[in-house]
Amino acid sequence: MLEVGTKAPEFELPDQNGTIHTLSEYKGKKLILYFYPKDNTSGCTKQACGYSEMFPQFMEKGAVVVGISKDSVASHKKFEQNYDLGFTLLADPELTAIQAYDVWKEKKNYGKSYMGVVRTTYLIDEEGIIIKANDKVKAADDAHMMLTMLD
Repeated sequence: MLEVGTKAPEFELPDQNGTIHTLSEYKGKKLILYFYPKDNTSGCTKQACGYSEMFPQFMEKGAVVVGISKDSVASHKKFEQNYDLGFTLLADPELTAIQAYDVWKEKKNYGKSYMGVVRTTYLIDEEGIIIKANDKVKAADDAHMMLTMLD
């Protein structure tokens, strides 16, 4: 996980519609950048739906929400449509942002080790500096927790 106070790494990734987004386009706004393991899984769905439900409140506070996983553009599109998500999902199958933000880690499940995305949320200020970082994310509570951090 990247340290609070460091400059957020630039990225250039396609969203669920194939449109390219960069970190610099969010300059002047607070950005909630959350990394999650996989579209259409129970925890990731709870997390995404939480952000979608609270999206108007994030907008009121001048914050933008962006989710990133290694899933494809097509997978993100299905995920967005299945749950009527109202925010940007970025596809990072090459792991460029995932590795730059230090969320690609060894994980263990049922005694097996494998590499994967550790659910992590960053709050990035208007100048592109990380002001909050959390790698102990509870999927169902993440959106609410991040909303309170904007106060």
